[in-house]
Amino acid sequence: MSQIYWKILIIRFFQTFLEGFAAVLSQSQAKLIADVPGVVHVVPNRILNLHTTRSWDFLQVKPQIVDGILSEGHSGLGTIIGVMDTGIWPESESFRDDGMGKFPSRWKGICQEGNRFNRSHCNRKIIGARWYIKGYEAEFGKLSPSDGVEFLSPRDAVGHGTHTSSTASGAEVKNANFRGLAQGIARGGAPSSWLAIYKVCWATGGCSSADLLAAIDDAIFDGVDIISASLGSPPPLSTYVDDALAIGSFHAVARGISVVCSAGNTGPYPQTVINTAPWVMTVAASTIDRDFPAVITLGNNQTVVGQSFYTGRGLNKFHPIVYGADIAATNIDGTSAGSCDLETLNATLARGKVILCFQSRWQRSAAIASKSVLELKGAGVIFAQFPTKDVSCPWSFPCVQVDFEAGTSLLTYMAASRKPVVKFSFSKTVIGQQLAPEIAYFSSRGPSSLSPSVLKPDIAAPGVDILASWSPAASSKLLNSPQTKASPFNFKLDSGTSMACPHISGIVALLKGIHPKWSPAAIKSALVTTASMKDEYGQNTVAEGAPHKQADPFDYGGGNVDPNKALDPGLIYDIKPSDYVCFLYAMGYNSTAIRLMTRVHTPCHKSVKFLRNLNLPSITLPELKQRMTVSRTVTNVGPVNSIYVARIQAPAGIDVSVEPWILTFNSTTKKLKFKVTFCSQLKVQGRYSFGNLYWEDGIHVVRIPVVVRIVINNHLYSET
Repeated sequence: MSQIYWKILIIRFFQTFLEGFAAVLSQSQAKLIADVPGVVHVVPNRILNLHTTRSWDFLQVKPQIVDGILSEGHSGLGTIIGVMDTGIWPESESFRDDGMGKFPSRWKGICQEGNRFNRSHCNRKIIGARWYIKGYEAEFGKLSPSDGVEFLSPRDAVGHGTHTSSTASGAEVKNANFRGLAQGIARGGAPSSWLAIYKVCWATGGCSSADLLAAIDDAIFDGVDIISASLGSPPPLSTYVDDALAIGSFHAVARGISVVCSAGNTGPYPQTVINTAPWVMTVAASTIDRDFPAVITLGNNQTVVGQSFYTGRGLNKFHPIVYGADIAATNIDGTSAGSCDLETLNATLARGKVILCFQSRWQRSAAIASKSVLELKGAGVIFAQFPTKDVSCPWSFPCVQVDFEAGTSLLTYMAASRKPVVKFSFSKTVIGQQLAPEIAYFSSRGPSSLSPSVLKPDIAAPGVDILASWSPAASSKLLNSPQTKASPFNFKLDSGTSMACPHISGIVALLKGIHPKWSPAAIKSALVTTASMKDEYGQNTVAEGAPHKQADPFDYGGGNVDPNKALDPGLIYDIKPSDYVCFLYAMGYNSTAIRLMTRVHTPCHKSVKFLRNLNLPSITLPELKQRMTVSRTVTNVGPVNSIYVARIQAPAGIDVSVEPWILTFNSTTKKLKFKVTFCSQLKVQGRYSFGNLYWEDGIHVVRIPVVVRIVINNHLYSET
């Protein structure tokens, strides 16, 4: 072994849950080490991606407990949220420690110093901060802070980590706004929680899985209660025994630490959801009832309304408007110029004009169109695209986002006018005129491509145009223009499942503060079984897409989170860590690899039946042939003497029965098992169909989603 190891750069020995280390290896060295007796598994390093205030009011998280409503003012007290991200900007008002108590004696974390970050930057709010770069540098080479792009410390140069940390646990900040928009009081969901920061992601690249595993290892040792990770890798997904986040989160959950992850931003396409391990909470993104309308006034005095973040100069006058395809540069096709792709427009014809651009299959970004027009000294951009609430126009250049219908009406006006002109109004903030919540277009969708019997995502939370704290260091890197004098800002509107994830992390802190003995599975069950399928007007939630449609469990899991109902769920579906081990065996993984990952020896059978009988707060049957029975066990956490009656909303084409259909709990009976039998009525090709199973006692409505796909003659039929 010495002949192998002496050339290896070891970058990390794990202290908490793995007998192993992270090291820099060539492919040949990795193969040699894999064959050494005693070495069970070699897992390659992967680079993960980040998934980038009104929301808490929209979720009805109130300032104090009144009649059982969750408290914001003292919520999350006694809990520690560990954030795996790009670091933190400690001077932000969101992280002041007024009223915060001394951190608990169980806390073992440190305040690791570095570039522009010392121990004084930790306080009674930020009680720990670490940074990890060895895995990143092993992949990409040395990172130098001299260019001002990054800080070799927990300090955030990107803004993403500051945003997610303040969303989960930020203190109340009055008069928060983004360049005058979304003005009001900003706060996190659990402002009395402590924050522990683990910087694993860097401005110049992504996040090393080796660094992430090291950070989770430290977070477990330090004593966090919740891990919030707004990051991940797109499909193809690594197996659970090879995935750093799945491995680390398993050990965290086994120690009672809830792990909350983003679902990914590659929607609305099916099978794109990531972070699909059954022991983590996977969060989809939804909208809130706030928008930022901007009016486009035409030369004939008609108006078109779009959305924009622009509040700068140069708006109060008319400019000529042209369609990008009509001013294509030499040897550029009309499609590329029509979407205003980079270097596709004639510089002379674009100068001083507003350019109308249409999203295309190859150029989908309003930011790219704005950059293209800005470089040619154009006056502004109108970007026509599929309908969505997410504002993707940059804030620092006149850009208004409209849908295709509005864009087409502008083309009609331009064709009918000899000298078409337009002017923009300033964007403004409007609350209560948007139907919400809707599932965001970008939010990744199920089913899981790795374990289709596990419903993912689990839950949806606000993730579109969310106002939260930001790193001033990141401001100078954003798009600048003559119309807007760039100045550092401390708050920013941002969208992504990255923004949805810390909303759930904050809510988990609320629940854990009130129910400290609940397991991670119990907390997830409380969130999923009380989630809402309706918008604020009682209509079925819509999922943005092509076209928009009624949302289903592959869009939002159990539904849109309802924090107040989750406080008192009535029944919970709990899971022991040993059940997750048996799940891994049922997945067909090598027993040696499972033992290395889990560090436990659990006698399990490699039965596929266990996949459908894992006690999740959902039932997903991706291969129903004719008849199939699944079992679940519920634990009563409501009134001691309770009687629950089953109600079924059966998936289309499926007969469903429940046995027993009445559950009676008392002082000696706190857990009960039931079975659900599914029978297919269809004799033809099947698709996924959706339903719900309810348990009701007159006070509580405990709902789990049911998802079924029919298999005929042992062949799987997809929906395509």
